[in-house]
Amino acid sequence: MKNVAKGLLLTGIMMLIFINTGNACTNYLVTKGASADGSVMISYAADSHVLYGELYHWPAGEWPEGTLMDVYEWDTGKWLGKIKQARKTYNVVGNMNENQVAIGETTYGGLPSLQHQSDAAVDYGSLIYLALQRSTSARDAIKIMTELVAEYGYYSEGESFSVSDNNEAWILEMIGKGEGEHGAVWVARRIPDGYVSGHANQARITTFPLANGKTSITSKHIDKIFNPEVECVYADDVISFAKENGFYEGPDKKFSFSDVYAPVDFGGARFCEIRVWTMFNKTTKGMDKYWDYVKGVVQHPVPAKKGEPLRPENFASNRMPLWVKPDHKITLHEMMGFMRDHLENTELNMSKDVGAGPFGLPYRWRPLTWEVDSMEYCNERATTTQQTGFSFIAQSRNWLPDGIGGIIWWGVDDASGTVYMPMYTSITRTPYNFRVGNGDMMDWSETSGFWIFNQVENFAYTRYNMIHPEIEAVQQKLEKEFIEFTPAVDEAAMTLMKNDKALAVAYLTDYSGGVGKRVFKTWKKLYAYLFMKYMDGNVKTKRKIPKGYKYVTPELKQPGYSKAFYRQIVKQTGDKFKVIGNGH
Repeated sequence: MKNVAKGLLLTGIMMLIFINTGNACTNYLVTKGASADGSVMISYAADSHVLYGELYHWPAGEWPEGTLMDVYEWDTGKWLGKIKQARKTYNVVGNMNENQVAIGETTYGGLPSLQHQSDAAVDYGSLIYLALQRSTSARDAIKIMTELVAEYGYYSEGESFSVSDNNEAWILEMIGKGEGEHGAVWVARRIPDGYVSGHANQARITTFPLANGKTSITSKHIDKIFNPEVECVYADDVISFAKENGFYEGPDKKFSFSDVYAPVDFGGARFCEIRVWTMFNKTTKGMDKYWDYVKGVVQHPVPAKKGEPLRPENFASNRMPLWVKPDHKITLHEMMGFMRDHLENTELNMSKDVGAGPFGLPYRWRPLTWEVDSMEYCNERATTTQQTGFSFIAQSRNWLPDGIGGIIWWGVDDASGTVYMPMYTSITRTPYNFRVGNGDMMDWSETSGFWIFNQVENFAYTRYNMIHPEIEAVQQKLEKEFIEFTPAVDEAAMTLMKNDKALAVAYLTDYSGGVGKRVFKTWKKLYAYLFMKYMDGNVKTKRKIPKGYKYVTPELKQPGYSKAFYRQIVKQTGDKFKVIGNGH
């Protein structure tokens, strides 16, 4: 564990490995003071080539003292062990509970020697859903998560977690201690009210305020986390562990969690930080100065020496801040838009180069990196990507009671082509078309929302610049209606809740179920329409049958390719396809 040079080299290798295998996620965080309506919002895209998008649900429950529960790794389904069940658990829908607590994550990997604890019983995924079932606030969730890994070990790689409730948003970054030592080292920081933040597979907490007993505390005093003055909490040994194992040498006050446990490199900047930059750039002026950094130019005042611990002068010096103050209030609709970014309006916009093909496709099929003549190149890794299992915007609203205030705006597949559906987090059943068990990644279901969205979007990839705008028009119409209708749903639920909470929950369950059913049926019809219109490279439009006709064929257009693409063909093939004669 003391071979730092080897560890740093492997960090870069592992970064590429985890990205290529699909652990590629994005979280954005908006505090209540930075949102247009005063809600706290976090977003999450669960991007994986093998993750089936379905809406999880755990009902509330009460459990006898001494009850044990099985824990299975979220990514693989592997049984990890048994842990103590809580006496009381709360209703959870997706990644949000009835108390308006929401949790998202992104995997950053970090030092390979710390990435595995084979005897641990808790992985990052189960950690999220255990905390959601047990927590009443973001602070409570952080306490529960850190205590669970201390007691049962931490099975996963380095993770960044977004943790929010109806008043606050936090980032918790964690990495295990490797084989032979149970638990994890971690730091949690509250995002200042009025600011926004984000993370996307690169650890982002650098230096942090050391414990002062008031605004910053260590895990020894974790019970004080509920003091609203506390803004930073960290593991007692987060710094000493790094020093003892030869990862860091220098003053405690200059210790950087990210730079020591997950140093940023080309991949961390170009493939990860750039996703955060796109959101910051849309909310805050002056982000141009970080453009070179997110393109992968990471600067270090003094290069690290082989075999020696890292010192502060070895840390990256041109990184973005952990949070920024937006120049305007962020709306829910904007949050949806942040999740749909393809690096438009930048030089890295993938719809503009030859790889986009003739129809401006802003995606590239994996692998992420490739070689030509022994030189390595990369595709871009925009926020929205084709392999998303599900994504969401969790919205917590403190002016409404729990049971009504929490909405997870949830959708499946590629965020640019999904519909974010309002799912109230007190509902007792999820919509049938998006329910767990309705199909899986290798079992087709005609009633699965995941499969119909993939049908539509994969068809759109064949002629993106013509088909995607039609999808977007339907998407925007539905989402606008859902957003505008929400106050009326809230008001009706409030009226019911005054006399009968169960009746209010039943109403919200029916409403959310109806939303899911409507979206599924709309997308079924959309697929049929798009397929008939655009099949075989044609564009057909239905015509009215004139008087005196039994039937009429549709209007047919064959737009072919753009002039620019035809020129590329001629440039590459010369006279191969030239028509001879006819005056030529």
